Amino acid sequence: MPAQPTAIRMRAESKSSIALLAVVPLAIVLLGWHTSANASAFQLKENSTKALGRAFAGAGAAPDDYAVVVNNPAAMIGLSEGFQGDLTAIQFKTEFSGDGRDVLGQPLTGGNGGNAGGVKPVPALFYAAPVGNAFAIGAAITAPFGFFTDYDEGWKGRYSALKSDLQSPAFTLSGAWKLSDQFSLGASAIAQHTSAELSNAINFGAILLQPTQGAVLPQSVDGKVQITGDDWGYGWQLAALWKPTPNDRIGISYHSKIDHEIRGDADFTVPASIAPLLGPRFVDTGASAALTTPAFVDLSWWHEVNAKWSVGAQATWTKWSVFKDLTVRFDNPAQPPSGDVYNWEDTWFGSIGADYRIDDVWTLRGGFAADGSPTAERTRTPRVPDSARHWASVGLGYRSSDRFEINFAYVHLFLNEANVNSISATADRLTGSYATSSNLLSVSAQYHF
Repeated sequence: MPAQPTAIRMRAESKSSIALLAVVPLAIVLLGWHTSANASAFQLKENSTKALGRAFAGAGAAPDDYAVVVNNPAAMIGLSEGFQGDLTAIQFKTEFSGDGRDVLGQPLTGGNGGNAGGVKPVPALFYAAPVGNAFAIGAAITAPFGFFTDYDEGWKGRYSALKSDLQSPAFTLSGAWKLSDQFSLGASAIAQHTSAELSNAINFGAILLQPTQGAVLPQSVDGKVQITGDDWGYGWQLAALWKPTPNDRIGISYHSKIDHEIRGDADFTVPASIAPLLGPRFVDTGASAALTTPAFVDLSWWHEVNAKWSVGAQATWTKWSVFKDLTVRFDNPAQPPSGDVYNWEDTWFGSIGADYRIDDVWTLRGGFAADGSPTAERTRTPRVPDSARHWASVGLGYRSSDRFEINFAYVHLFLNEANVNSISATADRLTGSYATSSNLLSVSAQYHF
């Protein structure tokens, strides 16, 4: 969002400010979700307990993990027929510290919003089976994107955000083809359903400041908007697995971007005393916005050192630069289309990890990862107080028989402080920083037929 003097902005763009008041919330809720506590921005990696135990090192190459149905379908070759279910609880705490000013330069009233985080489950379910000697098929239900924040009513950043909740489950069908003992290929078809809910307060005092010649002042009359929307989008994935030696596995996969055209409803709460001053604006209406979840590339390596030790590494590049801006269109012609510029940057994720097989029953895991953020102070919002983070993870596997095993993992995320300098649609500026902490606890069960 370009930095402009707030008073000039209000005089020159009073009409577009009114439209933006509803635009900005939908824009961010459709876009900025689930990663206060996991991968960068609103991407989720939590689809495999085994992989989490080693900070996702080797996730697309390590054997005997049915999550490769989505992480690298070429690695399905060699899996016996079986199911795997994973459940990860993401606990994150994020608290704002700072202040704000309205369009007249007066301090924004209210508190700091409390803990905007919480505890959210991320489930995943996988099935894979060989087909003859050269093929394999698989299916999965996962949640590759999502986010949640919820602030106290009346906090000083209420004009930017109250509640943001995005859920984006994906349904994947995969196939693999064994070209030789050393090389296999894989492909996936992906259907992704994204739904979103958002609310924030409306500073009607700022909107009516000029039309009433100062009779109504900023922060004197608040309203509220709640926006919901959803859409199906479709994508694909291509992958390969190479075994250059009997002890090494190298996997690479490309996951396409997925385009959405989010359709939803904007529901406004307007005090009766000012409704006549707003005319046809701020009435319940439909709204839509184009949203693209980014493409990403995974490169995995897995090496069996000996009968006890295996080590792995992972590198992921995510094309967050696809998110340059977002334009929202309203069914109500009194509120013209509008949007904001974000210009996020591409990111890298890297990790190393290891498995230690104590015996035929128990396996210990551990790993470390570094994960960048696509946001910066000028592009960060209270909806998505994202920042770079480091992972430290441990895991434990228990194989009770050749058919059944249970895995556990714990991850602590060390997140950098996230500075924010955000301007709402009514030129309310919020400045400060976020302190965020996060823990992940995961469990999975795997059954081989």
